[in-house]
Amino acid sequence: MAIVSSYNQEKEPTPSSILGAEATPSDLKQETFNTELNKLRPDSFETYIGQSKLREILKISINAAKKREDLASLGHILLYGPPGLGKTSCAYLLARELGTNAHVFSAPALERPKDILGILMSIGEGDIVFIDEIHRLNKITEELLYPALEDYQVDLSSGKGSSSRVMRLNINKFILVGATTKLGFISAPLRDRFIHVHRMEFYSKDELAQIVLQNSKTLNISIERPAAEFLAESARGTPRIVNRLLRLVRDFAHHHNEDSIKPELVKAAMKLYKIDEHGLDAMDRKILQVLIDKYGGGPAGLETIAALTSEDKTTIEDYYEPFLIQSGFLIKTQRGRMVTEKGIEYLKNL
Repeated sequence: MAIVSSYNQEKEPTPSSILGAEATPSDLKQETFNTELNKLRPDSFETYIGQSKLREILKISINAAKKREDLASLGHILLYGPPGLGKTSCAYLLARELGTNAHVFSAPALERPKDILGILMSIGEGDIVFIDEIHRLNKITEELLYPALEDYQVDLSSGKGSSSRVMRLNINKFILVGATTKLGFISAPLRDRFIHVHRMEFYSKDELAQIVLQNSKTLNISIERPAAEFLAESARGTPRIVNRLLRLVRDFAHHHNEDSIKPELVKAAMKLYKIDEHGLDAMDRKILQVLIDKYGGGPAGLETIAALTSEDKTTIEDYYEPFLIQSGFLIKTQRGRMVTEKGIEYLKNL
């Protein structure tokens, strides 16, 4: 255990951004230029771990579309679920399997009609157009998509007033992959234009451990299976987080002149970053604690929790809450959020 105590002598960092919330539009742009992050993405169905049902459906549809020699007949795809489960990676993988290009955008960046029109006019045959957080498209942009999704045509207007004219132009056939964390916020007309609507599931610990073992080779560092499993337990069922933790632990190992990641090294690193074996960080514990301290475990409303923790309510609802509920520490009722017996016992044992 001497090795652990020597690790713990380092100065502690601020843990608030270690796990992170959902990717922002700027994150997507940064990933495009970050070769290390791109290398961690699966490059084929053979290296794609998890989401077995989605993989099977896509393989069938891709093979059928190739046999028809009509790639766009694959149909438009809507992926929904918590952030970090591989929606963007799925879009890149689709393009690779089809032999076409992936164009990645964030819905808030497509504010003006000419933004979406410019994209649709420039895409190639069978290309993938990925729109993240598609529920945030404005109404005008969304309506411009309708003829493009159904008939592969766009409407261009010219002139003003009584002299205005609308021209309908053909565009190349493409496949739209929409991603959202809030399926209920997508309008029915847009949702109905997707052939495939699939929920991205949290990953099992075994699947996350496989990702760690696979990506450790990409990062040129060896890791023992028990260490990979420990990382998987701390990753909240999310590949994005397990990859972040793997990179942090790799840095931790290199800092201490270790060429292999062992379980005791992972435990020391997680202690330093204040992430426990359940994957809970400081904010997770704070949410549970304020509910117990202020409301005897609940119920309490989302806005109240946000005010007490000084955290954005959207971040709590989209990032922290789903995992706390899935882990059995929190429940949602008609009256508000409540800490479960399991959550109370967890805090007692800290």
